[in-house]
Amino acid sequence: MSIESVAWRQLYRQAHAPEERRPLSWATVRRIAAFARPHRGRLAVFLLLSVAAAGIAVATPLLSGRVVDDIVRAAPVRVVVWLAAVIAGLAVLDAALHMAVRWLSASIGEGLIFDLRTRVFDHVQQMSVAFFTRTRTGALVSRLNTDVIGAQRAFSTTLSGVVSNLVQLLLTLAAMVGISWRITLLALALLPLFVLPARLMGGRLAAMQREAADHNAAMSTQMTERFSAPGATLVKLFGRPAQESREFAARARRVRDIGIRIAMAQTSFVTALTLVSALAVAIVYGLGGYQALRHQLDPGAVVALSMLLTRLYSPLTALAGARLDLMSAMVSFERVFEVLDLPPLITDKPDARALPPGPLAVELDNVRFGYPAPGAVSLASLEDVATLDARGGVEVLHGITLRAEPGQMVALVGSSGAGKSTIAQLVSRLYDVDSGAVRLGGVDVRELTAQSVHDAVGMVTQDGHLFHDTIRGNLLLARPQASEDELWDALGRARLRDLVETLPDGLDTVVGERGYRLSGGERQRLTIARLLLKRPRVVILDEATAALDSTNEAAVQEALAEALASRTAVVIAHRLSTIRSADSIAVIEDGRIVEHGRHRELLELGGRYTELYQTQFADDALGSNTRTKPNSETAVV
Repeated sequence: MSIESVAWRQLYRQAHAPEERRPLSWATVRRIAAFARPHRGRLAVFLLLSVAAAGIAVATPLLSGRVVDDIVRAAPVRVVVWLAAVIAGLAVLDAALHMAVRWLSASIGEGLIFDLRTRVFDHVQQMSVAFFTRTRTGALVSRLNTDVIGAQRAFSTTLSGVVSNLVQLLLTLAAMVGISWRITLLALALLPLFVLPARLMGGRLAAMQREAADHNAAMSTQMTERFSAPGATLVKLFGRPAQESREFAARARRVRDIGIRIAMAQTSFVTALTLVSALAVAIVYGLGGYQALRHQLDPGAVVALSMLLTRLYSPLTALAGARLDLMSAMVSFERVFEVLDLPPLITDKPDARALPPGPLAVELDNVRFGYPAPGAVSLASLEDVATLDARGGVEVLHGITLRAEPGQMVALVGSSGAGKSTIAQLVSRLYDVDSGAVRLGGVDVRELTAQSVHDAVGMVTQDGHLFHDTIRGNLLLARPQASEDELWDALGRARLRDLVETLPDGLDTVVGERGYRLSGGERQRLTIARLLLKRPRVVILDEATAALDSTNEAAVQEALAEALASRTAVVIAHRLSTIRSADSIAVIEDGRIVEHGRHRELLELGGRYTELYQTQFADDALGSNTRTKPNSETAVV
């Protein structure tokens, strides 16, 4: 490895070293060793081959010096040819070792990345919804990408580099001292000119790199927000494209300027070290040549010393930065372990069983619940805050008792924030109750496997989420083994088949991010089709039509009728006209059931339900008058 490439690597390590200097954690080391254990065989071979390659790197200059001496002494041709053949053989062997070491490095490194990524991904999949509502998606993705890759370098680069560089350094020092201890001491005296500038320049570069990262993050954030469909629409509606362009240009200009400063600082540093290296070689040739002319040193020894010089500076400079490599890897491992150590809120008991077949009743028995405190479900580093919010754990449901018999529909109504959606999340076991019980088919959901609960319960929310995938892909999420006919049947029952048949790619049409290539009603009907394909025994509708206009609501209501047929249903209703036929209606206020009965019974009570119904009826009438009698201002209703 050339002096210049070593200088670049040392500079990079200094500039990207972790800000926080912490002592070595042996607990972390033991966990890292546990991850490395499946790769220990290949790791041992990898280290042995790295040592062999280091030995060849030192042997080649010595043989080259021997060739020069034999030429000067007019040795037999066969001797020179034999030495040249040995050098060529070592070069071939070195190339083979390099290929083998690179394959092992890639195999170990990529294997470790695979192990870490799958472990983190599987663990995150088990986390509660509260975790995802608090965590920044970008920060979480960074753990699976940047930090995992940083962690694998500990094995594929740092470990082998330390071993091979240490071996090469010891062999080189022994060889150089054996040739000329005076020149060796002079070469070592120049070492601070390599190490100290890297440390000084590294601090400056680290600050500039962090500044550049901040500017890039600000620029990326603006692009991410403005390039989404809602963000682009908002910018256009408020007529701010020119202002957005100016703000983006200002951020991009700062990124450009800091980039130029970083490039010039790096180039100045590397050029200076390369110059020092050239001067060191000149000193070796000058002093060594002087001693050779005075017959104090063989000419070949001078050549060998000049070649060994790079074998001395390269590993010394690399080892000087090994601690930084190790610290960076440790920080990456600790950031990965930080996620793995966050326990899921919902876990299966060792003796958890599956739901029995057949229709299911849904029961809430004196349920009390408060959303978990942030410290139980999240990390400050994933929320991009210094400390987590101390609030949380306040009870939001106070003794809820409710039952839906198999095949019945129970409706939940009430003010926003009363606790209706919380009840739906408890039934589908996105959270577990603090006290009381939620039962399906008479069995506490905590006694059941989470998978069997999720298989039995289907939910449609107000903002039914779709992946940036095809219609087919979004449907198969519910039942991967579904046939083509079953997909079309589900679309037909969701009143969406006619539309999909007119699309050029049919089922293979990509719906776009969050389904934005479809209208609101079409997105909702597609989520209902997915529900129908799943065939759940319990259906939860969380204000599934609240954001739709009258035309789309009618189409979605027809689709929902298919979804609810012969199934136990819990319906959260915004429009009370849609739940008149419910078997029972529970009015939720402040986490309590304040009224319970059928539609007509509740109206006759003249309580909170009557108030909600009359208010909504008045609002609907007002909306109708507004549509027929617009005021003097331009309006689209």
